[in-house]
Amino acid sequence: MPRHSRGFDTGAARAHLARRDRKLGTWMRRIGVIDPDPRWRKSFDPVDALARAILYQQLSGKAAATIVGRVEAAIESDRFHCDTLGRCDDATLRACGVSGNKLLALRDLALRESAGEIPTLRRMATMDDDAIVAALVPVRGIGRWTVEMMLMFRLGRPDVLPIDDLGIRKGAQIVDGLDAMPTPKALAQLGERWGPYRSYASFYLWRIADFAVEAKTPTKRSQD
Repeated sequence: MPRHSRGFDTGAARAHLARRDRKLGTWMRRIGVIDPDPRWRKSFDPVDALARAILYQQLSGKAAATIVGRVEAAIESDRFHCDTLGRCDDATLRACGVSGNKLLALRDLALRESAGEIPTLRRMATMDDDAIVAALVPVRGIGRWTVEMMLMFRLGRPDVLPIDDLGIRKGAQIVDGLDAMPTPKALAQLGERWGPYRSYASFYLWRIADFAVEAKTPTKRSQD
């Protein structure tokens, strides 16, 4: 069974994308080199990462971090698992600021972990991207985008293109000079030219979208 390494050669990815897509290559030179994500080399627990993703959904970073800190204090652990989450009843977690839907999602995640349905990091090394998505999206509150972020930023998989992500769609619109953002289906077709390094292309598309927003933000003039 083949094993998937964490991370990829970003230099090779950059050279490949510049050859395959001259428009993207121009933007890549303008933005500069995007280095490998240091998280590719750090161990992590998929269950803990998914639990935190659930808690951070639809909240500002500061608000979510406050709730996470309260939950950690309540369960007396900085690791979210079926055993640690099981230390508190629903009322206690709700008192920490966890919404009803997120509470149900955490309970479902814990139940699936206890049943052995959540692959470990070691197991993920033998699974392709689609298999990991298929294993995790049944968890309540976990959609394909959340799993794709894990694939890209934690597992370092090289060929992931989150076609539903608005930032990536906006970046693709800017690169190709389109009148409107491409639909997810159209983006998937456009992305064929970036394989097998669609993750690295995505990193640039996010930067390109951010660059466009910054360019439209008026600069405040200093007062004399």
